[in-house]
Amino acid sequence: MSKKLKIGLFGFGVVGQGLHDIIKGQNLNLEIVKIAIKNPEKRRTLDAHLFTTSHDEILNNPEINTIVELIDDADAAYTITKKALSNGKNVVSANKKMIATHLEELVHLQEQHGTSLLYEGAVCGSIPIIRNLEEYYDNELLHGISGIFNGSSNYILSKIFNEGASYESALKEAQDLGFAETNPILDVGGYDPKFKLTIATAHAYGLFLNPDHILNIGIQNLSDADIQYAKEKNYKIKLVPTTRKISTKQVITFVLPKFVKADDFLYNVENEYNGVTVQAAFADKQFFFGKGAGGHPTGAAVLSDIAALRYDYRYEYKKYKQQNGLIHTDKVSLEVYLRYQHEYTVEKLQIENISERFSRNDYKYVIGSVSLKNLLEHKDILVNKDVFIAQTGKISYSEQDIKAIAEEGELVN
Repeated sequence: MSKKLKIGLFGFGVVGQGLHDIIKGQNLNLEIVKIAIKNPEKRRTLDAHLFTTSHDEILNNPEINTIVELIDDADAAYTITKKALSNGKNVVSANKKMIATHLEELVHLQEQHGTSLLYEGAVCGSIPIIRNLEEYYDNELLHGISGIFNGSSNYILSKIFNEGASYESALKEAQDLGFAETNPILDVGGYDPKFKLTIATAHAYGLFLNPDHILNIGIQNLSDADIQYAKEKNYKIKLVPTTRKISTKQVITFVLPKFVKADDFLYNVENEYNGVTVQAAFADKQFFFGKGAGGHPTGAAVLSDIAALRYDYRYEYKKYKQQNGLIHTDKVSLEVYLRYQHEYTVEKLQIENISERFSRNDYKYVIGSVSLKNLLEHKDILVNKDVFIAQTGKISYSEQDIKAIAEEGELVN
């Protein structure tokens, strides 16, 4: 039998209202007792008695056994989640930055207090990737996970490549539709998919990583020349986060724009949709597709977590508890397209094995390999408005990399 959930909801924005739309009229054995909001003057469609501006009124209410946290402020979300778990209340959250930054601590809090934190809605909208990593792939050897984790940037790129829209007009349209934040750098700069990648890596490999140690380069510097180059090669550009096992003991992670070919699953993932490719040793390649932005798709993922709590579901973090000895590394080289203005950019990044080079007054690019370590160390160069970088999908190893990897484990093809 399912137990009745008495819910305290934090946030009544796009996702909060989407969740409420889905819940109303259904017999789900749950009740929203109170909703915390920031602006009490804003007109609401629900009865005023449901709303409060006091967090403690919800967190200290003994009747409420479940907290649903759907606010933008990562620091406030952390405070709410930590207090709720410590007070014996289960939590459902969609705040990917908060979870990615504090996940290891939050896992220990759950164990200490016998509570459950679920967050499917924080990673890829309507796609149930976390539950699948926890349950379906729990004993599977995963080679890698990559995909389109951010509906906002994908919407912008779709408008550019399919309709010839400018970057600026596509961004404004995404913001008007509620897909992109007022400050779009979180989406287009690759921060949002980086937080999601951090969470996915914890469930795929048992690694709790500091997001600051993961490279994220976005699409904000995309130019007409880059778009023209991609179109001439019959590529599309997608913003692709990647976590990949490169040896029996080492995992790499990064978020970079990528030239995607027509035979890639991600090629036809358009607009606000997300797509996740999982490469496994035994199940081989599998693909998940679904809406990654919007109140109802994300609200549906949140509701799935809420429904699971009726049966006391919790993540087991099996890969983490296995203590498999995996480590996070930057000992790998990526083949990239680099558009630049000054030659010192190529020299500073130490681009090697250059297979293609073009130079004229207003447009210069090279295609060559660069170490992930150098990209991390010189991120300040890569976010300069005169620079755009995209991966081609090829990974290579220098002799020094191979030697370093060999000290930890054997290379994975």
